[in-house]
Amino acid sequence: MPEQNILIGNVALYGATSGEAYIRGVAGERFGVRNSGAHAVVEGVGDHGCEYMTGGRVIVLGRTGRNFAAGMSGGIAYVLDAAGDFRQRCNHELVEVEPLEQLEDIELVRSLVQRHVEYTGSDHGARILAGWSRSAAMFVKVMPRDYRRALEAEARTAAGPALVRVEATGIAANG
Repeated sequence: MPEQNILIGNVALYGATSGEAYIRGVAGERFGVRNSGAHAVVEGVGDHGCEYMTGGRVIVLGRTGRNFAAGMSGGIAYVLDAAGDFRQRCNHELVEVEPLEQLEDIELVRSLVQRHVEYTGSDHGARILAGWSRSAAMFVKVMPRDYRRALEAEARTAAGPALVRVEATGIAANG
């Protein structure tokens, strides 16, 4: 079962700035460290996954090692937490772990898992997609707190200044 075997070594995607990676198997330690723009799907990671990540998206379709997201200041990771114990292995210093609930996130995860299956022939990914409604409920989103604030500020700026309605009261004078 590839999803249980280490297929790619330590520090894969170190400092990646763009592109995509689909790995049918488990990555060693420090997968995606300093990732600043790549999108990746992997079937498990060793210790220190997504360490110091500043951008991009990483989807983990299996277990993670300890200290996941240490120093993670940007980007977003999505982890399939089938056993319900991921929070114990995540470093919560800079990130929040939350359910996968936003439609935009759900669609992104599903589309990247579909690409993973297309490119790798992953049986594990295919099983996740076959039971998508159940699988989607087991994913968690790992989101850096400061990154969330920056995205929210950017969205407010993009929306433009708030419109304020002012009504003037006219005063008539006899003359």
